[in-house]
Amino acid sequence: METFGKRYHPPGTPPGTLARHGTGGATQIRLFEYNATQFSETLSPSVAQYQAATGNQLADWLDVTGVHDPAVINQLGETFGLHPLALEDILNRGQRPKIDFHEQYAFLILNLPHLLDDEIMLEQVSLFVGNGHLLSFCSGTGEAFEPVRERLRQGFGRIRTRDVNYLLYTLVDVVIDSAFPLLEDIGERIEQLEDEVLANPDKAILTTLHQLKRDLLLLRRALWPQREVISRMIQHDAELVDSTMRPYFSDCYDHSVQVIDLIETYREMLSGMLDIYLSSLSNRMNDIMRVLTVIATIFIPLTFIVGVYGMNFENPASPWAMPELHWYYGYPLVWGIMIVLAVGMLLAFKWRKWL
Repeated sequence: METFGKRYHPPGTPPGTLARHGTGGATQIRLFEYNATQFSETLSPSVAQYQAATGNQLADWLDVTGVHDPAVINQLGETFGLHPLALEDILNRGQRPKIDFHEQYAFLILNLPHLLDDEIMLEQVSLFVGNGHLLSFCSGTGEAFEPVRERLRQGFGRIRTRDVNYLLYTLVDVVIDSAFPLLEDIGERIEQLEDEVLANPDKAILTTLHQLKRDLLLLRRALWPQREVISRMIQHDAELVDSTMRPYFSDCYDHSVQVIDLIETYREMLSGMLDIYLSSLSNRMNDIMRVLTVIATIFIPLTFIVGVYGMNFENPASPWAMPELHWYYGYPLVWGIMIVLAVGMLLAFKWRKWL
């Protein structure tokens, strides 16, 4: 995951300046208009169709994916009366999740996490809702919203019988719940690492531990503020979240709390595993040093014996000469003494549980 994904303008750039960031594919726009009995989907609608959608009585959702082109974003902003600073936030990806309340609409920024080639990626989702209209801008492909689009097309559930506030809840719920598969994958990797840390701690495991801690830290940074966004939405805007919608957004809030709890739990588990890794390395080093110490201790008396008899002081006239030098069985006797001494020391170490 990219550590700092936010795109900035050079210092001194006028507020509201729209600039292209990234090299993504072409912008794709879908216009959904619906109520309980009618539904239409328009690909790449014209400005006239935008304006017609703002004047009819149908609920409409303008779904924009691949947000890279400033000209397209500026045109949509002029058509729907969006604030220039909000348009700037759409293009400058990596924004902190937030909610702003304007006279005609509410503006939300959320982060949608997903896996791409086993790497965690963040897709910024910007939402405008008000006056029966909902605009969504996804910095990526927006594949996570495809089940919602299909529900609209097929008329499944309540989505076509409710207003755009229910559609907003549906999209917010998708964004928040997208974190659960990621965290489930991280949890499985942590369980595997627990066994590996105890069985065979090595540098590869340490690298994986640090990578997981880094990913969780960045997920926490990206997802923690979303709980505050939903809380503000529930408490601030009674029109956006009325009595019928409050249970739904409260459920989103509960899910966001669960996501944060899982992230914090996994971070603590990884911190504990790092301590276990260091302890395992220390224990392995202690085992190695214990074996080497036992070997050295066994050879100390043996070295003393061969050192004494290696002096070879031989003088038949001296009463202090070594009589063992002339023993017929002296050499095998010394070997026997050394073997008995080594075995005796090993048994003594075993009895004292030093081995």
